[in-house]
Amino acid sequence: MSTTDTRQHVHDLVDQLPPAQLAAVEGLLSVMVDPVTHGLQDAPAEDEEMSEEEEQAATRSKEWFKHNQGTSFEDLVTELGFSMEDIIRKARTPPLEAD
Repeated sequence: MSTTDTRQHVHDLVDQLPPAQLAAVEGLLSVMVDPVTHGLQDAPAEDEEMSEEEEQAATRSKEWFKHNQGTSFEDLVTELGFSMEDIIRKARTPPLEAD
């Protein structure tokens, strides 16, 4: 069966589902298409409290960004002497195994 035929067959099957099963299939397909987002939705909320010092630092940072533009990732990469191609190549390189 070709991909087009398979896709049409799946559409035909979905069209026959009752609402409860349709919702279940939607959830399954969502996880299959974007597992990272699904995983983040189920991740526990941050439960570590911020110290007073961290709260003050966050407040200062937010205030600074109200009046200043941040540095883009691309500019930071260049400033550090790399290129975006270097970063992409490194991201695609498997990590070395520990001994």
